[in-house]
Amino acid sequence: MATEPAVHRGPYQGALQILRYNWGYYALAVASAVLAVGLAALLARPAWFKVLLSAGAAAAVVWMVSSLAVSHYIYDRSPLYRWQWIAGALPVAPARWLSIHAGLDENSPALRHLFPNAQAVVLDIYDPTEMTEGSIARARRLSGSDSAADRADFRRLPLTEAAFDAVFVIFTAHELRQAAARESLFCVLRRLLKADGRLLLVEHLRDLKNLLAFGPGAFHFYPRSEWVRLAAEAGFGIEKEFSITPFVRVFLFTPGPTQSEVA
Repeated sequence: MATEPAVHRGPYQGALQILRYNWGYYALAVASAVLAVGLAALLARPAWFKVLLSAGAAAAVVWMVSSLAVSHYIYDRSPLYRWQWIAGALPVAPARWLSIHAGLDENSPALRHLFPNAQAVVLDIYDPTEMTEGSIARARRLSGSDSAADRADFRRLPLTEAAFDAVFVIFTAHELRQAAARESLFCVLRRLLKADGRLLLVEHLRDLKNLLAFGPGAFHFYPRSEWVRLAAEAGFGIEKEFSITPFVRVFLFTPGPTQSEVA
C-alpha cells in the first residue's frame, strides 16, 4: 500500500477554488457591505438603524474573510488532501473500490495511488435537476479534472451488486438537494457493497462550527442527523466516525448494525 499519494496541490489551491466556485456569493457580500456602510453614512437617524447597518456590513466582511481563511486551513494546510488518513480508516486495503463524484474529482488520483493494486471504478453522478446550486455547475466547468469518469444516473448505477470492498463519497452527497435523491443514492450504494465492505462518506456538517466559519453558507451542508438517518434507512451501521479539522466529518459505514467508534 502506498503511503504518499503523488497528487500535487498549490499552496493556496483550496481557498482559491472556493473563491472561484462561489465568487457570486463573495461579490454579493462585498456589495452588501459597501451598500450598508454607505447608507449608514448618509442616514442621520435613527441611530439604531445606523448601528444595525454597520453591524450587518461587519458581519458580511467577517464571514467572507473567515470562510476563505478556514477553507485555506482545511483544504491547503490540514491532512485532508494528503489522503493518508483514508488508508488508516479502512480495516483492510480494498481489492475493488468505487469513487462517486459530481464533476469535481480530486480524490480518485490519490485513491489510485493509495491502493495501486486495486481495481478502480469512478463515476460522475452529476444531475442538474437534482444538483441545483450554481457553485457545482461552475466547479464542473472550471475544475479541469484529470480523472476519467463515466457519467451515471445515481438512482441506477450500472454496476454489479455486492461487487465492491469500498465506496468513497467525498464532498458529493450534499449536492443532492432533495431528501429522496439522497435516500436513493444510499440505497444503491448499499446494494453495491460486499457484506464486509465499507462506505466512506466525507462531509461538512451544518453545525455551529461551520456556521461560525462560513456564515449562511453552512446551510448548504446537512446536519449529522441527516447522514445518520440516511445510513440507517439504507441498512448501514456506523463503524467509525471522526473529524479532520473541526469542520469536516468522516463516516465509515458498514452494511448492517455495528458498534460505533466515535472520535
